[in-house]
Amino acid sequence: MGAIMRADVRLGQQAVETPGEEEQSQYLTFLLGGEMFAIPILNIKEIIEYGSLTTVPMMPEFIRGVINLRGSVVPVVDLSVRFGRKTAAVTKRTCIVLIEIESDGEQQDVGVVVDSVSEVLEIRRADIEQAPSFGARIRSDFIQGMGKIAGKFVIILNVNLVLSIDEMAMLGQVGGAGTEVAMLPGS
Repeated sequence: MGAIMRADVRLGQQAVETPGEEEQSQYLTFLLGGEMFAIPILNIKEIIEYGSLTTVPMMPEFIRGVINLRGSVVPVVDLSVRFGRKTAAVTKRTCIVLIEIESDGEQQDVGVVVDSVSEVLEIRRADIEQAPSFGARIRSDFIQGMGKIAGKFVIILNVNLVLSIDEMAMLGQVGGAGTEVAMLPGS
């Protein structure tokens, strides 16, 4: 829980640039299925404890349900299932990261279930590589880049594509997420 509090305190900070240093951006890192992922900190609204989800009938499998966040209904996406994997077991460290995305020129809040939040990291632009065109276990268009941190890679997600309201609605009309993800463009 300490990592969650530390991340929440630093949410308002932006990229730091001092004379002679390369531009850096901050990212919230989290674990999902044993892999490290990152989301730009400017997209993060809040991190909350997992719980109090209301399931909604006839939704794609990757929509775990909705939560009531200060009077607003916020959909909650299981990123593991969205990436074509199995639903992860809920543990004490499982939490919901509330992300602000842009959809049709409007801001929309979406919650994502993650195994655990790690920390907020600064990654220099020079340490971010292009997304691989093959080899990743998720769609390449979901990856904004690969951040190098201490000799390891962190997958930086393109949240506007991963959480595209239009695409998720289309999948809901087809009838589920399991097989349709592989048929989408960019798969």
